[in-house]
Amino acid sequence: MARKLKSDKFLFMAMLLLVCTSVVMVYSASAVVLDQRHENPYLFLVKQGTWALLGLFLVQVVMRIDYRHYRQPVVIWTGLVVVGVALVAVLFGRPINGATRWLNIGPLGIQPSELAKVLIVLFIAALLERRMERIDEPAYALLPIGVVLGAIVLLILEQPDLGTAASIVVIAGVMIFSAGISYRYVAGLAIMAIPTLYFLLLTDYRWRRVQAYLNPWADPLGDGYQMIQSMIAVGVGGVFGRGLMDGVQKLFYVPEPHNDFIYAVISEELGLIGATVVLVCFCVITWRGLRTAIRAPDRFGAFVAIGITTMVAFQAFFNISVVLGLLPTKGIPLPLVSYGGSSLLINLVGMGILLNVSQHASSSHIVTTALPTADA
Repeated sequence: MARKLKSDKFLFMAMLLLVCTSVVMVYSASAVVLDQRHENPYLFLVKQGTWALLGLFLVQVVMRIDYRHYRQPVVIWTGLVVVGVALVAVLFGRPINGATRWLNIGPLGIQPSELAKVLIVLFIAALLERRMERIDEPAYALLPIGVVLGAIVLLILEQPDLGTAASIVVIAGVMIFSAGISYRYVAGLAIMAIPTLYFLLLTDYRWRRVQAYLNPWADPLGDGYQMIQSMIAVGVGGVFGRGLMDGVQKLFYVPEPHNDFIYAVISEELGLIGATVVLVCFCVITWRGLRTAIRAPDRFGAFVAIGITTMVAFQAFFNISVVLGLLPTKGIPLPLVSYGGSSLLINLVGMGILLNVSQHASSSHIVTTALPTADA
């Protein structure tokens, strides 16, 4: 008799709680400002609520599709070609805040770089599954990944969007490392990345962000403004917070309070307790995602679980660290929480795939052949 497939309830509930928090906090963070500027305080609430419902519907659909269908070359390469064309097309679009990241399809604005994250995960997972036994032969196992990854990252950097490009590189790096690549290759790649990182930081506005991070009070009304206002919001929230809708820093002080700095609004209005609940949800997703990877029935499922878990966990870690003043300001939204249809939708699709892998994961033993340890 076939085993009845059951999804990971902890993983699903953590995801659902974050999405519900998103709808509520996006409204709280944006209502007053929208009422002043557009006389419609419910504009972002309606949009985010609509995307959330659509995303949760897609979760129910995707989690019922066997993840092993995604290893088919026709699926992966068709997706990569579509994303590549879309990334080129956005470069000819109208700049918004100095960047061209959106592809307008009718009334909808789509960010192809968000979809690129999931497709890169599937591509690397499928390739590592087939070539993992020779992972320490760069020309055989790593060169194809480097070519595709490099093309996608360069197109995203042209927008420019360093945050998303960095996220994709981190996702790829974690997946390759989990395949058992020798530490000497990891050290070599890290050394090779230093000049690239230095070159990217030479850009004037990025270097100013680093300086503002080191000493935000040197320019409290300029480059240090975002970080200072964010830390004030976190600090005044205390343990229990000011109360939902009663935050002050979101009122023309914290920039993008409904987007990149929504965790600051959560901290001010819901206090340490609310901020901790959100953080715990991401910890649960990370824990259950890695557990799914360890118990996956095959290597493809294991790598997909690692990639999607890294996609969510890294963005959450980076965004929260920026809000708390632990990292320089960078436009990486809080996954599943920040305002934005493309980001929310793609992250929920990724969670749907992860939930499907969890359905097939072994509950009785650990599949040790899926993820070997790295050679010394």
